[in-house]
Amino acid sequence: MAEKKKAAARRESAGSLGASRLAQVRLRNDEVLALREVMRTLRIDSTSDALREGLRLLAREAAEVGAAEEIRAFYEGSHAPLPEGVVEPDEDELAAVDEMQW
Repeated sequence: MAEKKKAAARRESAGSLGASRLAQVRLRNDEVLALREVMRTLRIDSTSDALREGLRLLAREAAEVGAAEEIRAFYEGSHAPLPEGVVEPDEDELAAVDEMQW
């Protein structure tokens, strides 16, 4: 019964966002396996919800890339100024960061 309530809530929520559109996507076997693993790990109930979340993340990344491009265009190839009190890193510091592992 709880699953029916969740499905109804999702439909109601989707309906409140306006008209929806069906999009078909062909996935390779490895992509399907990765999608299932993501859904299991993040406890996402439906493929549609998982794909919508992926699109949301792509849209956010695209907005960040667009903002970075606008900043580069504004400064016309020169570096953006550093905040007050922040010094430019030297070559050794940059190399140390390049060697770091997360």
